Amino acid sequence: MKKLPVVSSDDVIKVLKKAGFVHAPKRGKGSHAAFYKIDEAGHKLLVIVPKRSALPKGTLLAILQQANLSKDTFITLLK
Repeated sequence: MKKLPVVSSDDVIKVLKKAGFVHAPKRGKGSHAAFYKIDEAGHKLLVIVPKRSALPKGTLLAILQQANLSKDTFITLLK
């Protein structure tokens, strides 16, 4: 397992879009953006991303958990 890089919210949003997430305009407010995706089981995954130039590691890990993405998958999609 690779180490997570320091990324901005824009980088995370690009990865989420590559993973099939769609912008949820009525959910994100102010300095946060919301994205959702329907998974294989029919469950709606909602991810909230704060708009920052560098996301803290704990925040990034929480976003990956909400999106049901592994660290390796995130790093692969980041490239």
